[in-house]
Amino acid sequence: MNFFAQYIILVPVIAWIISVVLKGFYGLHMKNFSLSQTLGSGGMPSVHSALVTSITTALGIKYGIFSDIFAIALVFSMIIIYDAINVRFEAGLHAKALNQLRCNKEQARDYNFNESIGHLPEEAFAGSVIGIIVAIILMNI
Repeated sequence: MNFFAQYIILVPVIAWIISVVLKGFYGLHMKNFSLSQTLGSGGMPSVHSALVTSITTALGIKYGIFSDIFAIALVFSMIIIYDAINVRFEAGLHAKALNQLRCNKEQARDYNFNESIGHLPEEAFAGSVIGIIVAIILMNI
């Protein structure tokens, strides 16, 4: 049996590492690299999407796409990706609006809300593609 099929938890760990490294390189390419942004939520690619799609794909390969475990993983992946694109993205817009309001207040300038906590659809898609590719490669070597 394949090493990664025996230790399936390593698949999302490796997908996470690869997507964080790619996120850092993307930040360098766009000339806005920051370690806190690379390790934080939001940005290109979505590390959350890579993580959940890699484990879902690995489970689908190991147990089949009609298995209960794959169905559960798929549903949770969809919830997490939906949350990243919609809920957390909207929370980022709210943070931006709050930061603009706070700039007008003298006493509230010492703290800013994090505005980059969600993802655009293309960021989630890129993370998902990374997760699927990593899982397919690792589950077949």
